[in-house]
Formats: sequence, structure tokens, C-alpha cells
Amino acid sequence: MYFQQFYLNCLAHASYLIGSEGKAVVVDPQRDTAIYIEEAAQRGLQIVAVIETHLHADFVSGHVELAKRTGARVYIGAESGATFEHVPVRNGEELEIGRVRLTFLETPGHTIEGICVLVTDLERGEQPFAILTGDTLFNGDVGRPDLSPRHTPRELAGMLYDSLHSKILTLPDELLVYPAHGAGSLCGKQMGSELVTTLGMQRQTNYALRAKSRDEFIELITAGLPERPDYFSRDAEMNRAGAVPLEELPALRALTPEAVQAEVAGGAIVLDVRPATNFLAAHVPSSVNIGLGGQFASWAGAILGLDSKLILVAEDDAQIEEARTRLARVGIDNLVGYLRRGVIAWEEAGLPLERIPEITAEELAAKRSCETPGPEILDVRNPGEWDSGHIDGARNVPLGQLGRRLSGLDSDCDWVVHCQGGYRSAIAASLLKRAGVQQVTNLIGGINAWKACCLPLNT
Repeated sequence: MYFQQFYLNCLAHASYLIGSEGKAVVVDPQRDTAIYIEEAAQRGLQIVAVIETHLHADFVSGHVELAKRTGARVYIGAESGATFEHVPVRNGEELEIGRVRLTFLETPGHTIEGICVLVTDLERGEQPFAILTGDTLFNGDVGRPDLSPRHTPRELAGMLYDSLHSKILTLPDELLVYPAHGAGSLCGKQMGSELVTTLGMQRQTNYALRAKSRDEFIELITAGLPERPDYFSRDAEMNRAGAVPLEELPALRALTPEAVQAEVAGGAIVLDVRPATNFLAAHVPSSVNIGLGGQFASWAGAILGLDSKLILVAEDDAQIEEARTRLARVGIDNLVGYLRRGVIAWEEAGLPLERIPEITAEELAAKRSCETPGPEILDVRNPGEWDSGHIDGARNVPLGQLGRRLSGLDSDCDWVVHCQGGYRSAIAASLLKRAGVQQVTNLIGGINAWKACCLPLNT
């Protein structure tokens, strides 16, 4: 048997290729599917099946495109309401790929149609050695229960408890657990970084599985949920129908500075994907910075949505291609084009560039002690990060909420923005400038730098 996990760090997403006797199945594929086709070809495998553990909300799946390219059939939970050609599966049904047996378990809770897949290598024996848990069970967490338009989070949490205790926790401790996400995913709230675990380990360490009752479980997993980005429901619907193949998306246009100005006047947004340091030093006025170095696509989806007309600014063509692929993975396809030769072309055209100054932790502390009033501090971390320690007098507005709370910030104030390390604060600073706040400064290194200087924090 051949078993391979593929992991996309930017989406904290795991997918799988399982093969035996010349045949293979792909589970929860990402939108750009060439990696599975190429790997299968190298291993002498033909992809004959694609399994979706549920209708993913945080990314656009490549299940329909992969099926078209390979002739594979798509298997998904019978409650999905999928409108593409598929095989609906019910609890206990099986699929054999060579000498591998896949047994489907219906596990509603994260979503209504959710399934898990028991994997049995018949060369080893008749007992399953692993379970692909999708978004039902993670390392250290379980799937968030607030993604259904028809059921309340408490109703879904109750279903999830029943699924776990009647379908999964009846299985042996040594069973390997392979989830669809790892640390950083918004599909849970405290996932571990290890991408494989055992059921026994989860019984011992997973806070949700240690709940003493169904009611306690419901309270635990519905409390403190991370904010659900608006694009989640759109991605789920795209996956229900099947996304447009990447190869059918129109080619990006190379735009002159004058063309960019015209598009911006018509409502387009300039998205600068360069590292924060480069963006802050010089950028096209009113552009939004979301650097490729972090969870780029997730933040783009959450902040810009799926319908914004975007113009990319990057350092080179490779960054443009990477940005386009990563945006497509969350369903952002509406790209007008890119600024040819980036900010260099803008400057050569005699057009003004903006900059956002930066300040060190020590400089900020000194400025606060000698100026009255000192600068306002905007902390864009999540509530849990804020509770672990924050700068005295700071205001907490999580980055995911900033867009709709900009009107509540005094545009005449001198704002210093920070996060944990600097990635999110650069995004936030660009949003403030775009909204018309003139005095915006980025704290270099975020709260990590503040701590490194042994400066005081409130808890």
C-alpha cells in the first residue's frame, strides 16, 4: 500500500493519496490538483476515486477538476446536497482500491454531511490501521460547530458528540488519526502542530474528548470560537457545485501605472503581496498589504472577500503566479491583473508612493513616557492572545473585525499598530491608511519585541 500526506502550510490543510495495485484515491484535494496527478504517475497509480470528507468552507476543493482530469468518481456524504456527479455514501459502506479497504463512517457535527474514513491495508490484516477524520477530529481539537445555516452551534455540537462517542471512540487506541487540518486552521480553535496522532493520545490529551458529559462537551466547544470569515459559506457552496478549473481562468493582464489608476477609479483594490518591510517602506497609495509569507489566502478571503476586483503588486512574476494560485485556493478568482514591474514602474511614472513608519518597542515606551497624550495603541491580535498579556492602555480590535470597526477609530489620532510578531499589524496598518487615518505607525516585532525588551504587560 502507498500512503502519502500532502500539507499546505498556508491553509493548514492536509490531503491524502492512497494507492494499491495500480489504483489510487485522493482524499480532500486542494484546488490545484497537479500534485496528485504527478505523484500518482510517478508511483504507477491511476486515480480512480476522490473522497470529500465534507463540503469544505475554508478552501475551494479540486474534487470536480480532479475527477474530470482522471475519470475518477467523487464520493461524498449522502447529506451533502452536492450538485456535481457523485457517489453518495452512507455509514458502513465500503470502497476497495486494490488491496486497500476504505470504510465510510457518517460523522455529522462539524457539518451535516461529514464523514470519516477507516483505512485497512489488507496486506497487513483485516483490521483498520488508520482513520482519516476530516474536520471531525483534530490533534488536540474537534471541528467547529457553527458552519450550518440550518442548525445552531449547540445542535451541531450535540451531533458531533454523538458521532465521536458512537463511531470513533469505540475504535482501538493504536488507530492512527490523520485529520484534514493542523495548527493555524480556522476550522477549530486549538489544534496541535503534529499532523498524525493516535486515538489513544487524543483520549488522553484532547480537551473536547475529556468532557464528562454531552452537555459539558457542548459548552466546551461552543465557547470561544474563532470568528467565522464571511467567505466560508461561499466556499462551501462553491464546493457543493464544483469550482471552475484553474486552467479555465483568464490570463492576468500586465497593467501600466495609468491603467492601474483607471481600474482603481472604477472600484478595484490594489493588493500588495510583498513582505511587510518592503511594503511599509514604499507602496502604491491606498493599497492593502497581505504578504505571501503568512496565511495569505485566508486573510485575503477574510478581509477582501471573494468579489473584490483585485490588482496585484509583487516583487517579480514568480510572486504574481504564487499569489494567484493561493488566492484561487480560497475562491478569489476576480483578478483584474497586476502592476507590471511593480512599485518601480509606479515611481518611474512620476507617481507618488506612500510609506508607513515603524517604531521599536523601546522607542514606543520612551515616547509614551514623555508625551502627553502619547500615541494610541491598536492591538490586532485575537482575544486569547490579548488575555495572555497586553500593553497598558492599548485597544484590542482583532484583525478579522477591523474592517467593520474602522469607523469607531479616531482618524485624527496617532495610532501605533501591533500584533504578535508583525505580519498582521502590517495588514492592519494598510487598512487604516486606506480608510484615511493619516498617522499610522507599525510596531516592529509586535508584542514579541515588547516582551524581549522586558517592558510591562497587563494580564
